[in-house]
Amino acid sequence: MNASQKLTLGRSLLALLAWAAFSALHLAPAAAADHSAPSLPFKGFACCTLHYEKDWISDGNYAVLPSIPAGTPITVLNYGRHKAYAEINGQKMRLGHDYGREQESLDQWVHRIVVDVDPTAKISGYAPDVQAAIRQGRVMTGMTREQAVIAVGYPLTSETPTLDSPIWRHWVSSFEEYQLHWGPDGLINEISAVDSVKSAIVYQPGR
Repeated sequence: MNASQKLTLGRSLLALLAWAAFSALHLAPAAAADHSAPSLPFKGFACCTLHYEKDWISDGNYAVLPSIPAGTPITVLNYGRHKAYAEINGQKMRLGHDYGREQESLDQWVHRIVVDVDPTAKISGYAPDVQAAIRQGRVMTGMTREQAVIAVGYPLTSETPTLDSPIWRHWVSSFEEYQLHWGPDGLINEISAVDSVKSAIVYQPGR
């Protein structure tokens, strides 16, 4: 094995280890929390870029909508039917579990998008281009799963039931889709979409 192959293998192992740690931190607590009555209210941080329409943040997370950045403080106040009531930046908002109800409970979903640990410090350790992409709510080839989640949020569980899937389906709007293709090294190796969607969602340095 030459030096280049060793470097590639090392990067792949680091990406996979980082994803395993991220999954343990952000996914396991959600499942565990569902076994008992939720303790409300609770405070946390936006896991990732979250998009909203008026006061509604949907698990569809359509990229065409305005957004709040990862790390934004969120207070979850109460639960309703398929939704949670929250306060974000002093505004009352609702977290709407529109699509993934059969795959996960409301409590599981809320704990995925409202996390205990502010991701801002983690983001600051990423490469400059990755940080810039996250600030813009865009993705790029070479991102890890963790970085893609922070940049554009989770794919719908109704369409991508497991995050180990080799393809994640995301939506720019209710009728415009893009897909993230994952290589065996745990990094994005292709972003498939029509040109107009690619222009809206793929990070371009200097843009």
